[in-house]
Amino acid sequence: MLEKSLADLYRGYIDCLNFQDWENLGTYVEQDVRYNGQMVGLYGYRQAREAEFRAIPDLHFDVQILIADDTTVASRLNFNISPQGMFLGLPVNGRRISFSENVFYEFAEGKIANVWSIVDKAAIEAQLSAA
Repeated sequence: MLEKSLADLYRGYIDCLNFQDWENLGTYVEQDVRYNGQMVGLYGYRQAREAEFRAIPDLHFDVQILIADDTTVASRLNFNISPQGMFLGLPVNGRRISFSENVFYEFAEGKIANVWSIVDKAAIEAQLSAA
């Protein structure tokens, strides 16, 4: 049986998020996962993702670029969403915004161990000031 490539595992993780399949998140994410250098653990990581979907009912992770090697995935995710209330400290209040996130994942034993994420907040600010 062939092992899944890291790119395939990552696509499975994205599907898990998009389907809000929280019970299976641990299939893709390590118990001791770190996010932007901070230990959040699987429980904290799951809570953060669930909160995102509550605040952004139309949230969908759209992979635009995916590069993977033996232990690392680099991805550019695009979003076209309508967050309720504040989003990244900005008063979006249900307006539709589009932006990208550049994110790197380090895998250990087939699971995400570290996540480093940068969201293009300037793109969101420009859309809010133009409206």
